[in-house]
Amino acid sequence: MPEPISPKAETGNGVPLVEMRGISKAYPGCLANDSIDLKLHSGGVHALLGENGAGKSTLVKILYGLLASDSGEIHWQGEPVHISSPAVARELGIAMVFQHFSLFDSLNVLENIALGMDVDADDALEQRISDVSTRYGLPLDPRRSVYSLSVGERQRIEIVRCLLQDPRLLIMDEPTSVLTPAEVSELFATLKRLAEEGMAILYISHKLEEIRQLCDEATILRLGRKVAEADPRAESARSLASLMMGSEVPLMQAKRQADVGEVLLALDELSLPAVDNHDIALKNLHLQVRAGQIVGIAGVAGNGQDELLQALSGERRLAQAEALTLCGEAVGRQGAALRRQKGLCCVPEERLGHAAVPSLSLSENAFLTAHHRKSLGFSWFTSASRSRRFAREIIERFNVQCHGPQSLASSLSGGNLQKFIVGREILQAPRVLVVSQPTWGVDAGAALAIHEALRELADQGAAVLMISQDLDELMQNCEYIGALCAGRLSDFHRVQDITVQQVGLLMGGEQLSGVEA
Repeated sequence: MPEPISPKAETGNGVPLVEMRGISKAYPGCLANDSIDLKLHSGGVHALLGENGAGKSTLVKILYGLLASDSGEIHWQGEPVHISSPAVARELGIAMVFQHFSLFDSLNVLENIALGMDVDADDALEQRISDVSTRYGLPLDPRRSVYSLSVGERQRIEIVRCLLQDPRLLIMDEPTSVLTPAEVSELFATLKRLAEEGMAILYISHKLEEIRQLCDEATILRLGRKVAEADPRAESARSLASLMMGSEVPLMQAKRQADVGEVLLALDELSLPAVDNHDIALKNLHLQVRAGQIVGIAGVAGNGQDELLQALSGERRLAQAEALTLCGEAVGRQGAALRRQKGLCCVPEERLGHAAVPSLSLSENAFLTAHHRKSLGFSWFTSASRSRRFAREIIERFNVQCHGPQSLASSLSGGNLQKFIVGREILQAPRVLVVSQPTWGVDAGAALAIHEALRELADQGAAVLMISQDLDELMQNCEYIGALCAGRLSDFHRVQDITVQQVGLLMGGEQLSGVEA
C-alpha cells in the first residue's frame, strides 16, 4: 500500500491521484452505480453532480471505504488498492467532511478533534490545531465548547480535523448548505488555497453557481451511470442542470405579484423559554403572513429555527393563546392535532425521525399527518386504502423515485424523501403552510418543482412561511424577508428593496438603516 505523502507533492507523469474504474454497486431492485469511471488529479477541484438518487453518495462511500463495490477497481497513484474501511482510506490520504457533522456538543474543540483522530487532547495537539487553523484561514479556539459555536465554526472543526491528517484528497459533501454568504466566501478561499498547494478536492453540491465558481472539472451522474464530463466554468447553471436531468430545464418564472388577502398566521409577542443550555429562547417575535403571500425567514442553523417551528406546529404550547393566531383564532395553547384540523401543515427540517418515521412505509407516513385533514376522506374503515392512494398521488405528482407506496421511508435518498414530505403537506391543501429548508439537499429539478408547488399553493390563497438558510431560494420565492438571530426576529423587508448582502447582515443580528420595512 502506498505511503501517505505531503499534499504539496505532485503525482507525476500525468497519472491521476485516484482513478475509479468500472465501479458498480447494486441494491435489491436498484443499480446504484453502473460501471462508473472517475479520475481525480492533484491540485484540482472536481465536482460530482447528479440528481437525487443518481448514485453520488454510493460512489463516494465506496471511495471512502464505507461501502464495498460489487465490481470495479480503485487505483491510487497508479497502483491498485483495496479500500476496505475509512481507516484504510485515511491511511492512504483520503479525508471526508460529511454533510452532517459528528461532534459532541458537551466537549470542546480540542477534545472533539482528539476523539476523531484517536490521539491525546494534549498541548501538542492544541498547538497543531492553532497552527493549521491560522494557516488556512479557519480560526478556532481549541478550548471553546462546541455547543457555543455557529454552524460555520463547527464545519471548521471537521475541516481542520481532516487537514491534521495530511490528506492528499479531501471529499466535501454539500459543505455550504448551512453557511452564510460570508462563511461560503471564507470556505472557498480555503479550498482554493488547498488546491494550489496540490491537494485534490472532490466537491458534491446541488448549488450549481457555486460549482461554476469553484470547480475546474465535473463528472455528471444520472440514474447510476456516468453520462458526461464538463468544465463548469464553460457551462451555465442551466446547462449543468440539463446534463444532470437529461432534458432542458425550464426557465424560472418571473416573480408573481401576490394577490394578498386576510392575515392567516400572526405572531404577537411570541416568546418561548429554552428547555436546556443547548436550546435557543425565542424573544418577543412579531410576524404576519396573509393569504396569497410567501414570507421568508433567513438564518444560520442554531438561531432558533427549530424552536420556532415547534412553537408554530404545536409541538410546544405557548403560555399565551393570543401569541399565535391561526386563521383568526388564538391557538397558542392548542396542540399539533387541533392546529392541523384548523388548516395548518408543517414541513420540519429533520426528515427522518421528525418529518417521517424511517421504519414505516410511505403510505403509513402519509397517514401520520393527513388523517387530521377531514377533507381528504380518511376514516376508520378506509384509512389503509386511502393512505395508499394518497401516497401514490404524492409519488406521481412530485416524481418521487421509489418502489411504490409500500417503500420504507429509510429506503429513499434524502432528496426523494424531501420531495415526498413536502408533497404530503402541500397536497393536504393547507390554509397555512410552514416549511423549513424546503429544498435542502435536493437537485435542481426537484427544487424547481417544489418552488412551483409552493407558489401554486400561495396562488390558491394559502399563507406560506418559508424558513431557509438558502438566500437565493428566499429571494426568488418570497415577497417579504426577515432573519432570525439568537432567537430574535428582525424587521421584514420587501425582497425588491433588499440585497443578499443586507440579508446576511440581518442574519448576523444587525438592523438595516435606509431600507423600507
